[in-house]
Amino acid sequence: MNILTHIKQNYIDPIHSFERSAKLLLWMTIINGIIFSGWQLFYNFYMLESGFSRDFLGILNSLPSMAALLFGVPIGWLSDRIGRKRSILIGITLASITMIGQVTFHQPALILIMAFLTGIFNMLFLVSLAPLMMKLSNNKNRALLFSLNYGLQTLAGAVGSVFAGQLPALFGSLLKVDATSASAYQAVLITSVLLGTTAIIPTWLMQEPRAPLPEPEPGAESGRISSSRALTILKLVTPNLLIGSGAAILIPYMNVFLRERFNIADSILGTLFSLTSLLIGVGSLIGPRLSMRLGGKIRTVVLTQFGSLIFLMTIGFTPYLWMAGISFLLRAALMNMAAPLYSAFCMEQTPEKEQGLVNSILNISWQLGWAVGPYISGIVQENYGFTPLFIATGILYTTAISLIWVLFYGVEQSNSTK
Repeated sequence: MNILTHIKQNYIDPIHSFERSAKLLLWMTIINGIIFSGWQLFYNFYMLESGFSRDFLGILNSLPSMAALLFGVPIGWLSDRIGRKRSILIGITLASITMIGQVTFHQPALILIMAFLTGIFNMLFLVSLAPLMMKLSNNKNRALLFSLNYGLQTLAGAVGSVFAGQLPALFGSLLKVDATSASAYQAVLITSVLLGTTAIIPTWLMQEPRAPLPEPEPGAESGRISSSRALTILKLVTPNLLIGSGAAILIPYMNVFLRERFNIADSILGTLFSLTSLLIGVGSLIGPRLSMRLGGKIRTVVLTQFGSLIFLMTIGFTPYLWMAGISFLLRAALMNMAAPLYSAFCMEQTPEKEQGLVNSILNISWQLGWAVGPYISGIVQENYGFTPLFIATGILYTTAISLIWVLFYGVEQSNSTK
């Protein structure tokens, strides 16, 4: 079997098993990935060129995460009540309005309010996505849909970054201003947001299947989660919290570590990060196939995360740049290969009526680590360097991986035999 036939049989043909709404969801993801990359690239530049301080920019960038932490649970509850498609439509529409507000208002208070609201509406979109993918998939193609959605977002973002990088010069020429001026960046950002709202079109065309009314759990009060369900949610969330905390203290500073440790050139660093995005996208496509071969999502998650941990430790302690570079690429591919598979598994363990709430709690658990991790990491770096951070991340990852195996391997195997 040649490689083209292998790709067709294992990756292209299974996509044909997706129903129309699942394919529309992937188009929505591609549009979002391409357009949002323009916002990520130039938002900070616009704010600085508009005369705002770096302190103000730091507060501005933290507000969406703060909003997600404060309102994550109510947003998840709302998604469960009004439906996934409606939540995504509302999230995209209102987030687009508040994002435009951030780059058209000039009063600091209004900009801060718009950033906070953007976090709320983006959260409504994010917590509804995984439950909707559950509805639009079955046991045979679910892992592929989750992984494709994850990988296409990354690849679309890489393509979008190349495209968006050409826009400041274009708008600078059209507006007769410097390409690095606030006016040029503002035009890029507004255009990106307006184009991004076209994601509403495939979303609107989706058909959200009706879920059957679930049987209430014995002893569970109406509108409340039973103690057994709360324990299951806690089990699902804990590994996510540990991995998020481990990532938060180290991953944002990997570029700093590589430069300090190996005196790496900016061009090589840029190439490494570009290749990382590509490998994350490719790895997400390999994940479902690997899951089939290994006999389950949990076994695949544990294997890929453990492999990622080995390469992370290699980065931290090898004296050779070539070895660190290869490990850097493989670490990212393996860890991100596991993410959509674990997300799919979590949704499979959750009743449909609670999936928005549980997905919101999973997001919050990740955000908690990122809310404090980078600050703690800065203090440690200043006083002790990177070695304690690699050790701490290794311990957190090892604990999380062990918990996933102990808590869920037997559960998945039991479910697969039913």
